[in-house]
Amino acid sequence: MSAPQGTTNSESNRRLPFRAHVMYATTLTMMFLAGWNDGTTGPLLPRIQVAYNVRFAIVSLIFVFNFLGFAVAAALNVYLTDRFGFGKVLFVGAVSQMIGYALEAPAPPFPIFVLGQFFMGLGIALQLSGANTFVAGLKQHVSTRLAVLHACYGAGALSAPLVATQFSQLPRWSFHYLVSLGLALINICAIASVYKFRTFEALLTEIGIPPTANDRDNGLSGSKYQQIMRLRDVHLIALFILIYVGTEVTLGGWIVTYIIDLRGGGSSSGYISSGFFGGLMVGRIALLGVNKLVGERRAIFLYGILCIALEIVVWLVPSLVGGAVAVAGVGMLLGPMYPLVMSHTRRVFPPYLLSGCIGWIAAIGQSGSAFLPFVTGALASKVGIKVLQPVVVSMMAVMVGVWALVPNSPRRFD
Repeated sequence: MSAPQGTTNSESNRRLPFRAHVMYATTLTMMFLAGWNDGTTGPLLPRIQVAYNVRFAIVSLIFVFNFLGFAVAAALNVYLTDRFGFGKVLFVGAVSQMIGYALEAPAPPFPIFVLGQFFMGLGIALQLSGANTFVAGLKQHVSTRLAVLHACYGAGALSAPLVATQFSQLPRWSFHYLVSLGLALINICAIASVYKFRTFEALLTEIGIPPTANDRDNGLSGSKYQQIMRLRDVHLIALFILIYVGTEVTLGGWIVTYIIDLRGGGSSSGYISSGFFGGLMVGRIALLGVNKLVGERRAIFLYGILCIALEIVVWLVPSLVGGAVAVAGVGMLLGPMYPLVMSHTRRVFPPYLLSGCIGWIAAIGQSGSAFLPFVTGALASKVGIKVLQPVVVSMMAVMVGVWALVPNSPRRFD
């Protein structure tokens, strides 16, 4: 098998130093906390509605402000990274996420609570962009490393509902965010001590992967940001990730309310969200062999079609247990898609723009985790939470259609 685009066989086989593994482990911490954040909302959402006496449309402002944070990160990520450096931007992102938890922990008035979501969205988007960029830059076993990276997201999203469900039944339900705050402080310390506010190029050089001629601008006109914006495929992949992440968080976030309202689930229904995110985590590792056997591009089509079939089962079969099992199955099949797409980007974009492209895709894509759950909440306020399943099935179908437009090989970059 040939080495990935932009690498040589010696690069692919070179053993990375211990410090590289420490840096990689720090990206796993970032991803765990991102998953923890997304897995928190679902179990707490019914309690938040009661605590603030708000309906679906108003409580969905949580997702709106989260989306605004992601959108700001998407617009500024490339500029900030070029201007201040990789390590500093990651640190700012981690601090922003911590500010969000600090605002929400005392259960403040609702406007301040949703403001906390803005800081969370901004911080998580900057960190996800950096984590994916760093792993792609390692140039060794990237597909497997990305799968493990995003499995850590699944581990965080699996763990959070187990804790949040307990807090949702307590008078001090918002103290769940104190746990999140503690994790965020650990994350900040890890980022500051490991990346030391250094640039991406300096970090890679330190671990024996200096930039090559292919990694530098080869004379295309315009700034890096302008060059990225002219790439049609970067917008297609960003749209796919936006719908993918939106589908993932919409299902994980609203499924608890759906199960309680329409399937007669009790106070422990939050564990169904854990089942979904647990499936997400398992799928990213367990299906690695299937990805290689079927091929990365075809695997996404296969998983997408199977997800639609399982989601229709959740929609049409009025069984609490059957629905919980099917939701976990959907999570398992959705799981491999994100790392597969990130791996695919290395084949379709020029190496010197790869980090910027991944940053843009990750930041724009993550905004789907706020925008599409908000749309679902707005619709639910009109016709009820029964709208969840047709919305999710529709999003999955559109996602598969967008993937059909993404090329399998690089276009010419003139």
